[in-house]
Amino acid sequence: MIIKGTARLMNTMASVIPVVTKLSPQVTRVLGCNPGPMTLQGTNTYIIGTGRRRILIDTGEAGVPEYINHLRNVLQDGNIDLAHIFISHWHHDHIGGLADILDELKEFTKNCQVWKYPGIKEANTDMNVLALRDGEEFSVEGATLKVWHTPGHTTDHVIFQLSEENAVFSADCILGEGTAVFEDLYDYMKSLQLILDKKPGVIYPGHGNVIYDPIERIQYYIAHRLQRERQILEVLSHSSGQLFSELDLVSVIYEGLSEKLAKAAAYNVSHHLEKLLKEKKVQKISEKWKYK
Repeated sequence: MIIKGTARLMNTMASVIPVVTKLSPQVTRVLGCNPGPMTLQGTNTYIIGTGRRRILIDTGEAGVPEYINHLRNVLQDGNIDLAHIFISHWHHDHIGGLADILDELKEFTKNCQVWKYPGIKEANTDMNVLALRDGEEFSVEGATLKVWHTPGHTTDHVIFQLSEENAVFSADCILGEGTAVFEDLYDYMKSLQLILDKKPGVIYPGHGNVIYDPIERIQYYIAHRLQRERQILEVLSHSSGQLFSELDLVSVIYEGLSEKLAKAAAYNVSHHLEKLLKEKKVQKISEKWKYK
């Protein structure tokens, strides 16, 4: 899930994503046909490999027959069976379509294994969901994928690194437009650094178009968060021990913001404060905050 329009992006107008796109010899994207304010043009799902047995990353939402039909056509036209289905994380727009795929596309999934990193929310299917492990590697003809645990957006979030292309399937950790939301900023920043350290040449995101300038994009994500963090610390460090609520900080940092937007900004500030608390840079006293 994402928030649009908060980032300085290279392209202000997102180009239209076709329903089916062959992005490289190893990668075909099938759009989840679930557009919305939190999914942009829809959830990107990816078929990986060059042989008959391939891997599907993510499954879109439940109850979207248009997506199932497009996926069926791609599998049928390419004479493809799914060896594995990988779920990047538990959000409904990534795991929701799994039951529909297993039920309606049985001819392509009869020998398929479903995998997901363990978390508090698991798939409710008649098929066992196997546990992905950090650093685990999978191979099909033409493609080798390595799993990396990247918590922050959710606790169970993973990315997949495609060796043959030096590519990363980033799911909701990095997006084709806008900036991502997160459950835990401390973990999220570590996950961004992990991806940056992989030095990918291309990123295939969970929403939005392919990212062909991945290093610059990741660096921007990190800088964007650190800039907000510096603003918070500056207010607290110059307050002579005064205690601030999240809304107090918003009123200083986001001067003139409407009440409705201020609540959303306070939620964002709270994530930064929790990260700073873990880093022992701030103190929390009676639900308010001060400089350490």
